[in-house]
Amino acid sequence: MTEPGPRIVVVYAHPTHRLSRVNRRLIEAAMTVPRVQVSNLYETYPDFYIDVAHEQALLAQADLIVFQHPIQWYSMPSLMKEWIDLVLEYGWAYGRGGNALQGKDCWLVATTGSREDSYRAGGVHGHAFDAFLPPFRQTAALCGMRWLPPLILHGAHKVDDPVIDAHIETYRNRLVSYPDIEPD
Repeated sequence: MTEPGPRIVVVYAHPTHRLSRVNRRLIEAAMTVPRVQVSNLYETYPDFYIDVAHEQALLAQADLIVFQHPIQWYSMPSLMKEWIDLVLEYGWAYGRGGNALQGKDCWLVATTGSREDSYRAGGVHGHAFDAFLPPFRQTAALCGMRWLPPLILHGAHKVDDPVIDAHIETYRNRLVSYPDIEPD
């Protein structure tokens, strides 16, 4: 029997999941939430051969689609990009007849290796972190999804365990309380 209430699909991509200090724990927390289904891309598709029909079926029954991954070179891991290229195809996710994701919520949950103050004018990355989000936002918009404010943990390699614990608790609480996700 299916749990009542909104369904959540977490599309998770971390190329070194077992070595992850934060994302591994985040995904473990997500898997404890009723109505959450995790699609672990690197575990399921190590050969990059994606079962498009299966992934589309997962998304079709979701109310919330969460993209969870580390930020790598100002973007997503390569398998997540491949997944988006194949699964969010024309005629299904966007374009003529492509309304399968229309009205669903989209939420980015990501980590960075750099501290937050690195993302500013004059910082290592030269721009505020939000300057790197337009491709993510536009993907959601093109598919007719509602973009929710992202949940980002900066400096994942360096933050203290209590900060990680609090971040994980925030993530889990927002999943549990969906559709009433409130930004910080």
